[in-house]
This record gives sequence, C-alpha cells and structure tokens, in this order.
Amino acid sequence: MADTEHFVRDDVKAFLSMLEQMGGQGVEEVGHEEGRQQMRAMGAVAEADAKPLAVVKDLTCPGPAGDIPLRLYDTKETREPGPCVVFIHGGGFVIGDLEVYNNLCTEISHFLDLPVVSVDYRLAPEHPFPAAPDDCEAAARWIASSPAALGRKITGLVITGDSAGGNLTIVTTNQLANDPADVPVVVQAPIYPVASDVSEHQSLKDFFDGFLLTGAAMAWFTEQYGGDPSDPRHTPMVGDCSNTPPTVICTAGLDPLRDSGREYAAHLIQQGTEVSYFEFPGIIHGFTTLRKAIPSGQGDLEAFLGAIKVKLSRYG
Repeated sequence: MADTEHFVRDDVKAFLSMLEQMGGQGVEEVGHEEGRQQMRAMGAVAEADAKPLAVVKDLTCPGPAGDIPLRLYDTKETREPGPCVVFIHGGGFVIGDLEVYNNLCTEISHFLDLPVVSVDYRLAPEHPFPAAPDDCEAAARWIASSPAALGRKITGLVITGDSAGGNLTIVTTNQLANDPADVPVVVQAPIYPVASDVSEHQSLKDFFDGFLLTGAAMAWFTEQYGGDPSDPRHTPMVGDCSNTPPTVICTAGLDPLRDSGREYAAHLIQQGTEVSYFEFPGIIHGFTTLRKAIPSGQGDLEAFLGAIKVKLSRYG
C-alpha cells in the first residue's frame, strides 16, 4: 500500500490493515459463488446497521426473462404522489444482492424521506450482458407506471446505484432519456460508476492492488459479464448522453474506478448537464456499504444524498 503517495484516512488504513492480516483470496481466485458469500459476509461485519422504516417489503415485477425480485423501502405507510428512488446494486455484475445492500437502501429512504425500490437484476456469469441492463430498464419502467403493487403514485424517478450499479444507473437513465417511461428520470446519481473504458486510467495503475477493489478482480468481473465495449449499454460514454437529467456523481479518492467517474462527470459538464460532483479523498471503493468499518464514509454518503435532495427540491 503506497501510503506515502496517497492520502489514506485513519479508519481506511485500519480497515485495509485488517483485510491484509486476514489474508484470503480474491473473487477472481474463488469464483462467483464463493465471491457472493464473501460479499455477504463482509457486509455483515463492516456495514452500518439498518435504519428502522415503516415499510420493507419484497415484491416482483415482470421482466424479459421472468419475474424480477424487488424490495420496497419507505419511511411512511402511505404518502402523497412524489418521486421514487430506483436503487441498482453493485458487485461487478456478478456478486451483490438485495441483502448486501439492504442497510444502505434503508439509509437512502430515511435520509431522502422517499420510497426506494431495490432491483435484484440477473447476475453474470449465469446471465451475461445484456441481462442486467434489460432487467434494470424493465424494473424502472414498471416503477414509473405506478403499479398497484407499489401502492404509491410515482411522479418521477431518481436512479442511483454503486459501481456496476453506477454503470447500470447511467445505462438505464440513458435508455429512459431516449425512450421515455411513464414519468421522467428527474435525477440520476451514480456512485463510483464504471462509465468508460478504465484500462488506460491512471487510477487503475495507482490503486491496482491493496485498496479492496483490485485490478485483477475488475478484469475478472469484465470477463464474466461478457459485454461488448462498443455497446452504449455496456460503456455509456460511447453513446449519446446529451439528454441526461440533473446528475449527482461521487467517486472515491483511492479507487481504481476514480478516473472513470471523473471522465463521465467532465463529459456531462462539457455538454451542459447540471452536475454535482464529489470526489471523497482518502477513501476506498465500496465505502457506502462499509460504514461500520469506515465510519467517516457516513459523512460522505450524507453529502452525496444531500445533493440529491437539493436537486429534487428544484426539479421534483
């Protein structure tokens, strides 16, 4: 770990040191099934507790290959018409599920005082590209239609998610910009997303090893996902991003994906999209679901969610 080169927060140093002492193999060595168990196990010890909510309810919606599992969160049993958050989880398109992201979704619902619907899209390698974007788009369109199963009148969508879910956030938003759903996407909010080809980025070289997400794991995830890099539903920045709604983006300063988020934010700003961009220094990829282990990440998450709240107050 190159502490001399890069600022690393004390709680991040402690967490990385603990991981180093524990040893263990990377996801590219153990495979997708063990990798899924590892992610759940890490969440159980490293993630902050769930916020108590009035509603936490499992649902499904129709998808292109059968029903898509969803989970609805809300601070209120009933509410006036308003926006709904669509949450798309991370995990390299291969690992991650509703449970790993449960506590983060309660945090988002609690902070924004909005309903949140978490999407359990199909995962690679069993279901390679484009299964994930197909499912996320289908779920977003279903939510936008205010189905009876939600029990809420939806007036707009806030699409958010982290890492691979940040990629799927951008892809889904772009699809709904090109072919609108029943209500508009009012804010998109990718968290340390993959938006472009990361292979040449300096951040990949700087943080290839020793900062939780490794370059080897990223290459393995990409291989499992099996997407076409020239397809905008795989690499959003190769497509048309000109109709992008107001956007909030955050990156982590010690993340191999950092420069992809930077590049995407700059691209949107250059084309005139309203963007709030946060680069949180001294923290690693995955911090939004590691808030017990890395308590300083809570303030970063609140800054990010606060910017969404500001945009919603103007556009919602």
